[in-house]
Amino acid sequence: MKNNKTNVMRVLEQHKIDYAAYNYGDGVTAASGTEVAELLGKDPLNVFKTLVTVGKTGQHYVFVVPCCCELDLKKAAEAVGEKNIEMIKSKELLPLTGYVHGGCSPIGMKKLFPTVVDISARDCPKMLFSGGHIGYQVEVNPSDLEKVIPLKFADIVE
Repeated sequence: MKNNKTNVMRVLEQHKIDYAAYNYGDGVTAASGTEVAELLGKDPLNVFKTLVTVGKTGQHYVFVVPCCCELDLKKAAEAVGEKNIEMIKSKELLPLTGYVHGGCSPIGMKKLFPTVVDISARDCPKMLFSGGHIGYQVEVNPSDLEKVIPLKFADIVE
């Protein structure tokens, strides 16, 4: 498999953030977060997925949750001050963020959206999330993610 640097990795390096990069799969077929955790031998509670939503106001939000958990839409809406939110349609992801399903990262989107990371990340020595392409993951200290993008931590899972 090619071992190319992604934009996510370049952004981390620009901010002088230590990270580990992992490649898995064929780079085309998206794996579930729990499959990624298994392939990389990582705890699923330390492997996070990036979800993009839209609020009743039309504002988009990014939520980062452990891959083995489900986003609680009510808690998520409360965390961002919306009456309710819903997941965006899959076809909207690429034009909105620049990422495809299975390769969406909280770092390096076309536009910076309000981002909320599940509070459980604070207990992770390192968290993994998409490196910006299918088949790529990066691992960073959760506090280092705060140095790259503005975010807040909140209880947002079911």
